[in-house]
Amino acid sequence: MNRQQTIDTVPVAFTPPRGWTEWPPPILAGCTEPRADGAPDLDGYWRTVEVLVDGEVALGHPALGHVQRIEQRGDRVVVTGGGIIHDMRCDGTVERGVHDVAEFDKSTEIHVVASYEDGVHVLRPQGMDIEVRRRRDGELLVWDYLGFTARLEHLAPSATDPSAVAALRKDS
Repeated sequence: MNRQQTIDTVPVAFTPPRGWTEWPPPILAGCTEPRADGAPDLDGYWRTVEVLVDGEVALGHPALGHVQRIEQRGDRVVVTGGGIIHDMRCDGTVERGVHDVAEFDKSTEIHVVASYEDGVHVLRPQGMDIEVRRRRDGELLVWDYLGFTARLEHLAPSATDPSAVAALRKDS
């Protein structure tokens, strides 16, 4: 018997030691639950096409071309990119938020509260006075990160095999 997967039956994913170097398969591909009420549609592979620093276009910024995969089912979101996998429930609790490692070194432990607020996906790392925000602006995804705002174009649905979008990626 082939049982339907739910966001509660798929184990939480974590970044492997020292990060991944080959894109892992999608975590929530077998789930069909609709995204939570009030959640922006962020599902898919996204590539950074523009970066703004202090309101100015930053040509040659290292984030240009960066690809991230966002899987979104129910109140669960999995962000994969840059060697990390951040799996979370967007319910405003630290208990069900991100419990993983930071992208910059793949070893510093982080605990992050995730929520949806006015159509924006908001991440608040515990012990830090910062927010990471993702929202839609028409066909683009807007990603407010540490010191910059990026605009990303949609490449493919999140359930797509990573090898199928390999030619579109800058990083792996």
